[in-house]
Amino acid sequence: MKTQNNKFSRLFAFALLTVLCLSALTLTACGSKKVIENTVFSVDDLEGRSIGVQLGTTGDTYCSDYEGDKAGTKVERYNKGADAIQALKQGKIDAVVIDEQPAKAFVNANAELMILDEEFANEDYAICISKSNTALKNSVNEAIEYLKANGTIDKIINNYIGENAPKTPYAPASDAVRNNGVLNMATNAYFEPYEYYSNGSVVGIDVDIANAVADYLGMTLNIEDMEFDSIISAVASGKSDIGAAGLTVTEERLKNIDFSTTYTNAKQVIVVRNNDADVSGQDFVSKFKTDFLNDGRYNYLLKGLLNTLIIAACAALMGIVIGFLIAVVRSSHDKTGNMKILNFLCSIYLTVIRGTPTMVQLLIIYYIIFGSLSVNKVLVAILAFGINSGAYVAEIFRSGIMSIDNGQFEAARSLGLTYRQTMICVILPQAFKNVLPALANEFIVLLKETSISGYIGLNDLTRGGDIIRSITYDPFLPLIGVAIIYLVLVMILSSLVKKLERRLRSNER
Repeated sequence: MKTQNNKFSRLFAFALLTVLCLSALTLTACGSKKVIENTVFSVDDLEGRSIGVQLGTTGDTYCSDYEGDKAGTKVERYNKGADAIQALKQGKIDAVVIDEQPAKAFVNANAELMILDEEFANEDYAICISKSNTALKNSVNEAIEYLKANGTIDKIINNYIGENAPKTPYAPASDAVRNNGVLNMATNAYFEPYEYYSNGSVVGIDVDIANAVADYLGMTLNIEDMEFDSIISAVASGKSDIGAAGLTVTEERLKNIDFSTTYTNAKQVIVVRNNDADVSGQDFVSKFKTDFLNDGRYNYLLKGLLNTLIIAACAALMGIVIGFLIAVVRSSHDKTGNMKILNFLCSIYLTVIRGTPTMVQLLIIYYIIFGSLSVNKVLVAILAFGINSGAYVAEIFRSGIMSIDNGQFEAARSLGLTYRQTMICVILPQAFKNVLPALANEFIVLLKETSISGYIGLNDLTRGGDIIRSITYDPFLPLIGVAIIYLVLVMILSSLVKKLERRLRSNER
C-alpha cells in the first residue's frame, strides 16, 4: 500500500511540475511579443501575400481567385476565423478576409489588429434549407417577411451591432403555441455577433432570428453547434432542418442546398496588423482568470471531459468485444482451417477499417449511415470509435493467441479438453497477459482520438478548449490546459495498467 501511495505521489508531482513549467512558458510568452510590420494597406496589396480565410466561407470563395496568380499569392484556410486571426497576430499570414461584424469583434479583443477602410466584397445572408423541404422553405420565408415588416429583425440586429449595443438575447414568446415540433438549427458558434457562446449558451443575431422564426411557426428551436463546413451537409442530409451562420447565397452552394429570403446585408473586410498599436502582454494570473474563471468557462472543459471519458470507456469496451470475437475467428481459422466465410468477412472488416482514417469513418457514420435519423451524438461517437478500435484490438488479441506455444494446445487436448475448453482455460488467459501492454496503448490512442468528435458537433474535451479560445481569442492557455488534462489521464491510465500487469504476473515468480 505504501509503494502504491508513493507511486501516485510521484505521478502527481510530475503532473504538477509539468503544469508549473508550462505556466512559466506561458508567462514568458505573455510578457513579450514580437512586433511584425503590416504590409497590406489596400485590396491591391493582397497580390503576392498570404491570405487567411475560414474554410467554406464566401471569403474563401472570393480569395480563391488569387491562387495560382503570377504574384504567388497563397490562401491559407482555417476551420475557424479565430484560428486565422491568431495566425495573423503571429505573422504566419499577412491578412485575413472575413465578415465585417466578426472582424470588429476580433479587433476589439486584439488591439494589435485593425480593419482596412476599403471593403473587399458585399453580400446578403440567408437561412439554408434542404432542397427536398419546400414546405419548410415557404414557411420560413413567410416568417422572415413578417418579421421584416414588423421590425423584429431590425430590432434584433440593432441589439447586437453598435458601440453601445446591449446584446440582450431575444426572449422567445412565453405564450406562443408550440405544437408543430422542433426546429433543428445547425450553426458554427465562432462568429460574433451572429452566433457565439455567452454564459454557456449559443447566442447572437442568427440565433435570435431563428428563435423569432420558431415563434412564428409554433416550433421549439434546438441549436446544434458544429464545424462551419459541416452545416450544409447536415441540412442537406436531414440531420438539421435549417442552417444559420452568416451564410451567403452562392451558385456553388445552390447546387446542394436551397436558401430562404435574405434577412440582412453584410460585407467582407480585410483584417491586418496595426503598426501603430501599443501592445502590452497580459500577466499570467489575468489570463488564467479570463480564460477559465470568468463566467465559469472551466465548465466547458469539465463537460467536454465527461463526454470524452464516456466515449473512450464505452468505445474501448465495444472494441474489446469486437476484437476478441474477430481474433477467435481468425486464430481458429489459422489453426484448424475452419470458419472460412467468417474469416473472409473479418478480413474485409479489418482491411476497410484499418485502411481509412478514423475521422472519415466518424463522418460517414453520422452523415450517411445515420443521415436521416436523429441519433444521440455520443452514441454515434461510441459506435464510430468502437468499430475502429475493434479492428486494431482484433490483431492485438490474435497476435497474443498465436504467440502461445502450440505444444500447450496439444498438451491440453491430450488431457481430454475440448477445443473450446483449451482456448478458454489455457490459451486465452496467457494471451491476455501477453497483449495487455499493447491493449493499454490502444486505449491510450483511442482516448486521444476522441478529440475529433467536434467534427460532428459533439462537445468533447478538445472542443471545450476551442469554445474558450473563440470567446477569449487566447489560444495558449486553453490549448495547454487541454493538453495537460490529456497528459494526466494518460499518466493515470499507464500507472493502473502497470499495476495490473504486476498483479497478473505475480503467479510467475
